[in-house]
Amino acid sequence: MRLKRLIMANYRNIASADFRPGEELTVITGANGQGKTNLLEAVWLLTGAKSFRGAKDAQLIRQGQPFAVMEGPILREDKGEVWVRLAVGTKDSPRPGRTCKINGVDAGRASELAGLFTAVVFEPGDLELVKGSPQRRRRFMDAALCQLYPGYLATLRRYARLVAQKNSLLKFWERTPGAAEMCDAFDADLAVQGEEIRRRRAAWMARLAPLAQKNYAEISSGSEALSLCYRCGFSPGGLAAALADSRLADRRAGFCTAGPHRDDLELVLDGQPAKNFASQGQQRSAVLSVKLAEAAVAAEVTGEHPVMLLDDVLSELDPARQEYLLTRVREKQTIVTACDSSLFHKAAGVMLRMEGGRLLEG
Repeated sequence: MRLKRLIMANYRNIASADFRPGEELTVITGANGQGKTNLLEAVWLLTGAKSFRGAKDAQLIRQGQPFAVMEGPILREDKGEVWVRLAVGTKDSPRPGRTCKINGVDAGRASELAGLFTAVVFEPGDLELVKGSPQRRRRFMDAALCQLYPGYLATLRRYARLVAQKNSLLKFWERTPGAAEMCDAFDADLAVQGEEIRRRRAAWMARLAPLAQKNYAEISSGSEALSLCYRCGFSPGGLAAALADSRLADRRAGFCTAGPHRDDLELVLDGQPAKNFASQGQQRSAVLSVKLAEAAVAAEVTGEHPVMLLDDVLSELDPARQEYLLTRVREKQTIVTACDSSLFHKAAGVMLRMEGGRLLEG
């Protein structure tokens, strides 16, 4: 998997840019606020996913402009060169939101790009994978799965709509005629969609966990052991029963208390929950191990190694972890942002810099 070129217009603070990354390492340096992460984010959007920074579509468009555009060729071993175009329009534009074209043919919403271009992003906020909320870890699992299995996104969206509809029903239960029958119908569909979400997550975790464990053993020289545990509130085939058993609790709480929207991914160090006992260094090692495992699983499933996007993370790592990371991404296309170019004085690759939204030779 390679991104050969990305032409951009009206994206955040980038009025226009013609980004030509190297075959392997590309380093983008510059002071904070110049647009380095914006460029990395634009590459990530080609996966069909939303911004990894949690930004709304309107925030992606340069101020005063009706739309932003990113387009360019990606190279896949199985499909050859594919030209992808992603547009983001304001609510007042002819085509609001994120839409895409593939080889010049209108493909509809940007989510149709899922599985065509894959990437793994590693950014400072990923440290929240250890000590952050379960929602953060669920989002991590689901973002990875949406890239690997395009149908997963439709399942996830349907499930989310059903949960929202059921929650609305639970809040107005006493005022809704036939509430019990309606809830039965919601639960029947929730069970189908929720079981599929659980199945995909569990299968993905079964591949991810041993790779992350191996990575951590290498980083720590075997001094500590990392394990990953997928915590689900129901066994395979058991969601329908769990939903029925939680009916009274749901009514009391006013929301759906059972299902994969309550799942978690637990990181464990030497038998202890990492969120309670891990040091800063251990957290960084754990997240680095998981992210590299995510990339390896994507390569296994798709046959194409994803593009690695590293957003100002080397400054968060000590020299040993920096060396480990840079060693592991050799021979893969990797785009790195950093304020300090000296971190790469021994690395061979394309060097660029960002100044005020302008992409310049390094």
